[in-house]
Amino acid sequence: MDGTPSQEQIIEAPKVLLHDHLDGGLRPATVIELAAETGYTGLPTTDATELAAWMVRGANRLNLELYLETFAHTVGVMQTPEALHRVAAEAAEDLAADGVVYAEVRFAPELHIQKGLSLDEVVEAVVAGFEDGSKGRNIRIGTLCTAMRHAARSMEIAELAVRHRDKGVVGFDIAGAEAGNPPTRHLDAFQLIHRENFHITIHAGEAYGPPSIWEAIQYCGTERLGHGVRIVDDIEMVDGQPRLGRLAAYVRDRRMPLEMCPTSNIHTGVAPSIAEHPIGLLKDLQFRITVNTDNRLMSDTSMSKEFALCAAAFGWDWQDIRWLTVNAMKSAFIGFDERLDLINHTIKPWYEGK
Repeated sequence: MDGTPSQEQIIEAPKVLLHDHLDGGLRPATVIELAAETGYTGLPTTDATELAAWMVRGANRLNLELYLETFAHTVGVMQTPEALHRVAAEAAEDLAADGVVYAEVRFAPELHIQKGLSLDEVVEAVVAGFEDGSKGRNIRIGTLCTAMRHAARSMEIAELAVRHRDKGVVGFDIAGAEAGNPPTRHLDAFQLIHRENFHITIHAGEAYGPPSIWEAIQYCGTERLGHGVRIVDDIEMVDGQPRLGRLAAYVRDRRMPLEMCPTSNIHTGVAPSIAEHPIGLLKDLQFRITVNTDNRLMSDTSMSKEFALCAAAFGWDWQDIRWLTVNAMKSAFIGFDERLDLINHTIKPWYEGK
């Protein structure tokens, strides 16, 4: 297949998603219906089209803290087992419809206990939703339990993740405002995850630079970098050639996966446009890049759309998309044999001859 793949063509391709927030991917109509059912009265509008536009407008303010404000409404309607189950099931349906064959979807259980649910009940409702939404569809979903980096419940959430590790949860994460909330504040939680031989990804290098990435790797032992885009700050151009600093070289040499979310980064002000996003340079330098959605509702995006935008901006072809998809599958938090099976029997066969 010649030329730059279109979004419609890319929908058909098997894709792998490692960085997607459950509370950032609701259907607008679902937000409105759940608000009515659960008594949430804070929505700016009850028209689905207007709400979708409002969410994107609200998120597209070139600042991570402002971007995060839009989540008050989605989290506000996700406080019952039924709501959590529905949102998770619909996420599975929507991702499968976009050609995603494996996804790791993250959420912060501590944000969903305002109406009395226990942390375990929250996780059980979400995992059951993913399972039900995946039935009969060519998708598998692993759950990532996220702790909020500005809060003090990370140890609880780490223990929660471990409790549910054989029941759908595949790893642990921290998220939230990065500046002023270093990952080392949660060192005991990361050490617990390490002792349990479990998996860690950390939001780092999104709104804050190399020091955040360095702490996440060298102190907290992360296996992947959530975003990681600011690693580019440790690369300088010398006589027109990129020269990697010690940290950037370490990340590349260790094949540490970067969970890159281009459109989201435009909205939070990390990059001015897709064409100017560091993902192009980092891919050319052979970092282990993966392409992700971050928040499908807030950024009005999908995996197919992210790939199509990048393909148009950087001249990517099917082999580039295949390479990036295999990168993501190699970097997933499920067993090696399971990853290999998806690569060899689902992903690679589809791209043959493209």
